[in-house]
Amino acid sequence: MIAFAYLFSTNRRQISWPVVIWGVGLQMLIALFLFIFPAGTKFFLFINDMVVRFMDCAFTGAQFVFGRLAIPPGTSGAAGQSSLGFILAFQAFPTIIFFSALMSVLYFYNIIPRIIKSFAYLFTKLMNVSGAESLYTASSIFVGVESTMTIRPFLKDMTRSELCTVLTAGMATVSSSMLAVYVFSLHDVFPKIAGHLVSASFMSAPAALVMSKVLLPEEEKPKTLGEDVKLHVERDASLFEAIINGANAGVRLIVGIVALLVAVLGFVALTDQALVFLGSQINSVCHLQWDWSLKGILGVIFYPFTLVLGMPPADAGVLAKIIGERAVVTELTAYQDLSGLIAQGTVTNPRSIVIAAYALCGFAHVASLAIFIGGITAIVPAQAHALAQVGFRALVAATLACLLTAAVAGVFFVNNSVLFG
Repeated sequence: MIAFAYLFSTNRRQISWPVVIWGVGLQMLIALFLFIFPAGTKFFLFINDMVVRFMDCAFTGAQFVFGRLAIPPGTSGAAGQSSLGFILAFQAFPTIIFFSALMSVLYFYNIIPRIIKSFAYLFTKLMNVSGAESLYTASSIFVGVESTMTIRPFLKDMTRSELCTVLTAGMATVSSSMLAVYVFSLHDVFPKIAGHLVSASFMSAPAALVMSKVLLPEEEKPKTLGEDVKLHVERDASLFEAIINGANAGVRLIVGIVALLVAVLGFVALTDQALVFLGSQINSVCHLQWDWSLKGILGVIFYPFTLVLGMPPADAGVLAKIIGERAVVTELTAYQDLSGLIAQGTVTNPRSIVIAAYALCGFAHVASLAIFIGGITAIVPAQAHALAQVGFRALVAATLACLLTAAVAGVFFVNNSVLFG
């Protein structure tokens, strides 16, 4: 993965190899602790159970509001009511509101800011990157585009390489509120998925720094290079205000996700129809049987990467399509498709499933790129041109960062691990 990024680097001579070494080293240490050491495995299982318990709490509130609509398939409600089937809007999305409010409470009590500061300090001192991009990268482990507000005072002076890192980190990781939705999608077929997604988000942070700094090395001197910068947070006045603001933020996020899914999936369907029609003409003339759908084309592009990740060839073909489609139809749809493959028995190898879950854990898709660029441009319009220039490169870096995280997870995971069943 790093070699692939090296081939397309804008300036190979300026690549900071300590960033690469420390970034991959941190990933290895996290994976080693969680997958190999007994204490790490227990911590992993504890985190997994905690996330599941939090989701059960969110389910309680959702069922009170939406009744049977909120009951997931295979479960029953408090009054013995049966499920009406899987309904994304009423079963998965309410968890976003709860987790958004929970994160707001953790911010209010200064728990998350302290963790962010610790990771930011670690990235800055070990990897010798700017304090601003370290702070953003650390913050993106827990929240999404809102991380931009933590470095608002520094955005106007950021270099092109720093801006690329900001976009890459934002797309290579996932927010805690969205993570809950992914867990909901996969929990029935992959009970330990919560722990894996939490570890994937942590591991992808240093991976984002690695891939960003390889693809677009720093050629200027960042204003906050090596500095430990202050976290910019707007603190709520009270606990209840934190809950209210967090819940409202979750509602706005849901509206944005719904609009995004409707628009993006509609355009993907339109593109698919055009590609399939043109492809059928080519197949007819050239006597071929190629799959010209968008998913089929992306599957071909990502097939070599899935083999490099360590998937057996029997699974690589079908999972390459899932990993490839994330680039255009969002990770939520890709996770749902992965869940379907597991439920149908199409993919049964635990190693392949774990690697795919890690590879999909990120906002690395076209729609997300537009959201991040739009959000940052709204704060610092002067950086609009620079953001547009580095946008596509950041999307590639974020995709490679997710794949790098999946590769590291694949190194340590074994099929008989207690971290799968």
